[in-house]
This record gives sequence, structure tokens and C-alpha cells, in this order.
Amino acid sequence: MKLDEQILEEKIREYRKTKSCSESTLMGLCETAGADITGEEMTRLGCGFAGGIGGTFDEGTCGAVTGALMANGIILDDVSKIKANAKEIFNTFKDEYGSVCCGTITNNGKDKSPCVDCCVFIAKKVADLLDE
Repeated sequence: MKLDEQILEEKIREYRKTKSCSESTLMGLCETAGADITGEEMTRLGCGFAGGIGGTFDEGTCGAVTGALMANGIILDDVSKIKANAKEIFNTFKDEYGSVCCGTITNNGKDKSPCVDCCVFIAKKVADLLDE
């Protein structure tokens, strides 16, 4: 499945103005892929992962990663491919940012400037994996 990465990035950047990293990444990917899930369902699914899972920041996983993982599972049907992609998503993000911990990336939520780029970066990785 080939996703239009320009549309994907535009959706994520627009969503990130009002939504969390987890919601923005999940929604951008699922909508660009034409997944059979509503915006309301994605908001409910993704909102608890905001701020490193429930706003824990220093202890929680980056919402861009959790959003990407959820989208990967919604878009794909093959469990073995979902698991393989999940490992690749995790490792690629960690290699790029040095951590998957929201608090490490955002200085415990005090500096959210990297957030939009984190979302776009990992969403594009998911798009690449879907194209394989």
C-alpha cells in the first residue's frame, strides 16, 4: 500500500494544532490509508496516550510512537507483519531521537517543539513499511 507522504504530513501538521501527538499520528496515517475507523473512534483510542501516556511525560512512551503503532495495527491485517513493523517503528524512532520516552524528548513536557517533527518522522516510516 502506497501512502501519499505529502498528504500524510499535511494532515499530521494540521491535526497537531489541536490534537496530541498520538491522535495526530494515528489519524493522519489512518485517514491517508483510508482505514475503516471514524475520527471519533481514533480520538477515543489515541487520547489516553497523550503526553507520554496520560500526561506522565517522564515515564511514558512518546505519543508519536504509540499513534504509529496503533495505526500500523488498524491498517494491516497480518499479525506477523504488524509485529515486525512494530519492532522497526520502535527501533527507528529510538535511533533517531535517542529515546522513545516522551519526557526525555520534551524535557518532561516543558519543550514540545520537537513533537510535530517526531509525528511526521515516524508516520513516514510507517508509510515506508506499508509500501514494502
